[in-house]
Amino acid sequence: MRGKIKSEAELMDRLLLRASEVAVMIGLGKSKTYALIAAGEIPSVRLSKGAIRVSADALRRWIDDLQGEKEPSKSGAKTVDSSELAQSSRRL
Repeated sequence: MRGKIKSEAELMDRLLLRASEVAVMIGLGKSKTYALIAAGEIPSVRLSKGAIRVSADALRRWIDDLQGEKEPSKSGAKTVDSSELAQSSRRL
């Protein structure tokens, strides 16, 4: 990321965010964030060959969608996503 690190509020005021800024905001490493963008998990916009940005609104919706998918069950059971399930089944 160029320049000094901006606060989360300053970043969310912008319409488009760099992948490195998204990584800071969601608490993931840059490599994982870039991989999620490349896989289409995090919605992005290609401005030019080397310029990929994430809409601040799309990022909010993506996070909201994730929270909706991982609502804890009323029984108190842990919610497990399919990737966790696949990893645990490989260990057996």
